[in-house]
Amino acid sequence: MRLHNFGYLIKEGAKNVVQNRLMSFACIGVLVACMLLIGGAALLSLNISAMVNFVEDQNELVVYLEDWMTPQDIEAMNANLSGFENIASFTFVCKHDSLETFIANAGDNAIIYIALRGEENPLLDKYIISVSDIAHMSHTVSRLRDLRGVYRVNYSAEVANILLALRRAVAYSGMVVVGILIVVSIVIITNNIKLTIFARRKEISIMKYVGATDAFIRMPFLIEGIIIGLVAAILAFLILGVGYTYLLVWIEEQFGGNIGPLFARAIDFWHIAPYVFGAFAGLGIFIGMIGSGAFVRKYLKV
Repeated sequence: MRLHNFGYLIKEGAKNVVQNRLMSFACIGVLVACMLLIGGAALLSLNISAMVNFVEDQNELVVYLEDWMTPQDIEAMNANLSGFENIASFTFVCKHDSLETFIANAGDNAIIYIALRGEENPLLDKYIISVSDIAHMSHTVSRLRDLRGVYRVNYSAEVANILLALRRAVAYSGMVVVGILIVVSIVIITNNIKLTIFARRKEISIMKYVGATDAFIRMPFLIEGIIIGLVAAILAFLILGVGYTYLLVWIEEQFGGNIGPLFARAIDFWHIAPYVFGAFAGLGIFIGMIGSGAFVRKYLKV
């Protein structure tokens, strides 16, 4: 196809959008609504997943050591823990520091526990450990219990299992919801495009009778679909970005003091903005091209 012909077809496609502005507006409106639903569902899923991960990070292991452990044994334990793949971080807390913390929090009863300082201290040295992946926590606990010098490992298996199940449920449900919305969007938009092309079937037939090739006839409709998809993507991206940012500000103003640490894990829209716009643009162009290309073929057979 010659360059000047291609430029002509682009102009025709843009002109079709303007001339059929009522149907174009309807297609853009429906596509924007569908993209907003898809984007909103995806952001909700990402935020819930991030918050679940934050709660997971607070689910720590406490490893108590045997009372006979020497400083050399503790150094060897540090080396062992550093070699664990599923341990994100660990902190050693000696029994004397644990007692001092306990006394500091005892209030008026602190005098009772001061006598336990020194050799009378009944507490044990311990490690506070954060795991990288809660899914492998049971295996990590089993390995820790086998280490020489470990007296006991405390962790909440029930909480870990609940968090793991919640994370999986959020991931799977998010994918299902987004998938359903994408299918619904394609069906709705292609039906709108089908109506647009049906209204212009006579125009297509005339072009075919005067000798225009199928590619020449189809191209303006494909370009029209691409323009509609891109315009809808831009509008949906701006509406979602502004609306989501405003919603985060409102939530922070209303509940920030109560859910501050959890709220801090909320996804920053503008950090993922290029990916969101790329997904919207790709979806809009895909639906526009598929809808236009599929339904105009029917009226090329004259």
